[in-house]
Amino acid sequence: MNTNSCLAFISLFIIFSSNALAEGLKLENLMKERLEGVPNTEVVVSKVQIPPNTTLPKHWHPGEEFAYVIKGSVTLWQKDKDDILIKEGEAGKVPLKQIHTAKTGEEGVTLLVFRVHEEGKPERIKVD
Repeated sequence: MNTNSCLAFISLFIIFSSNALAEGLKLENLMKERLEGVPNTEVVVSKVQIPPNTTLPKHWHPGEEFAYVIKGSVTLWQKDKDDILIKEGEAGKVPLKQIHTAKTGEEGVTLLVFRVHEEGKPERIKVD
């Protein structure tokens, strides 16, 4: 499984949840700090729980996202790429400005997400 694809899927869930929570979606921001030695850059660490049979809206981020699946699994959809199933114990990455979304199956998913982006930029940009 491609690590970058796994992270992309996880990132999608976290980013969408911070703007508008889907029914049953839970987002807990654990830390938000400036990155030392990298001007105008911050890292945000979040725990995200996405309920079973949920699809998040398509979106992209003005930074990179990295995610680790704590429990369950999720399918990452990325524009112009194959779907990736990310399982418990796996990690992935969502590249800068990659349009993506996430879909859960019968068990849902719990993720630990790390976002690295320029300070002052929106966490996510929704697309049609």
